[in-house]
Amino acid sequence: MKVLVTGGAGYIGSVTTELLLDDGHEVVVFDNLERGHREAVDKRASFRKGDLRDKDRISRVMADIKPDAVMHFAAYALVPESMEKPEIYFRNNVVGGTNLVESMFEEDVGKIVFSSTCATYGQPESVPITEDVAQKPTNPYGESKLMLEQTLKWYHDLHGMTTVFLRYFNACGATEKFGEDHDPETHIIPIIMQVALGKRKQVKIYGDDYKTPDGTCLRDYIHIVDLARAHILALKGNNSGPFNLGTGNGYSVMEVIETAREVTGHPIPAEIAPRRPGDPPRLVASSEKAKKILKWKPQYGDLDFIIQSAWNWHQIHPRGYSK
Repeated sequence: MKVLVTGGAGYIGSVTTELLLDDGHEVVVFDNLERGHREAVDKRASFRKGDLRDKDRISRVMADIKPDAVMHFAAYALVPESMEKPEIYFRNNVVGGTNLVESMFEEDVGKIVFSSTCATYGQPESVPITEDVAQKPTNPYGESKLMLEQTLKWYHDLHGMTTVFLRYFNACGATEKFGEDHDPETHIIPIIMQVALGKRKQVKIYGDDYKTPDGTCLRDYIHIVDLARAHILALKGNNSGPFNLGTGNGYSVMEVIETAREVTGHPIPAEIAPRRPGDPPRLVASSEKAKKILKWKPQYGDLDFIIQSAWNWHQIHPRGYSK
C-alpha cells in the first residue's frame, strides 16, 4: 500500500514508518519538524514538509500523493503544556486533524489509522480499562484527542470512511535505528536514561503514597515495536472504532527505576516529590479487543527488554538526534 504518515519524524511515527517499509509498503512522511527530527525519517521514505494547520498545504500533498491510507501521528502530546496552553492543543490536534480528514475526503482516501491515547479516559473507575469505559478527559490533551476521535467517527458514519483509533498507554523502548528524543522530555524511561548518561542528577518520583503495592503509580508500558505492529495490522480489513493497546501488566515507577539500575549498572538516584494533580494510581489496558479483531499480540512486554532496547539506543545517541 501507499501510506501517508503524518508525524513520521516523531517517536512513534518514525518506528512505524520503519516497519511499514520493512513490510514492503511505500511511505510518504508529512511533518513540519517543529517537534520531530529530520534524522528520524527513514531514508527509504519520501518526505514532504508541511503543517496540518495549513489546509492548502495538506490538500496539495494529498492530491499529489493519493495514498491508499493515512496513519496520523502528528500532534502535541505534553499534558502539563496542555494545561497551560490549551488553545494550541485544540488548534494543532483538532483543527489540524480535521484539515487532514477533510483533505482525505476530497481525494477519496478512505482509510485512516489514528494515534489516540488512554488520556481520553481520564481517571477510570475500573482497571483494566476496556474500550467501553466512559471517556472523561482531565486535561486539554486528552480532550483534543477525544474530539478528533468523534470527528472521525462521524466521517465513518456519514461517509463510510474506515477510521481506526488506537488508544495506547505508555509507549517506550527503541529499535536499533530510532528511539525517543523529546524536548522537553517528560517520559520516565528516557529521563532515567539521561540520569544514567550523566545528563541529569536524579529522577523524580511524583508521590509514593498511592494505593499500590509500593506506593508509586502503576502504568502499562508497551514497546514501540508492538505499537507499530498494531498500526500495520489495522491497515488490513475494514475495521473501524477504538482499540486499546497495552500489555495488560502494570509496572510501578519504582519497579521501572529498579529494573533500569540493573540494566544500566547505574545507581539512578531518585527523589520523592509531591504528587502531580490528576495522576491516577493505576492505568492498565485491556487489549482483548485488539487481540481478537486485529489479531494483535504484543511480543515485547518484558520490562527488562524494553529498558535494554532504550538503553542501547540512548548510549549510541546520548544527545538524541542532535549531531
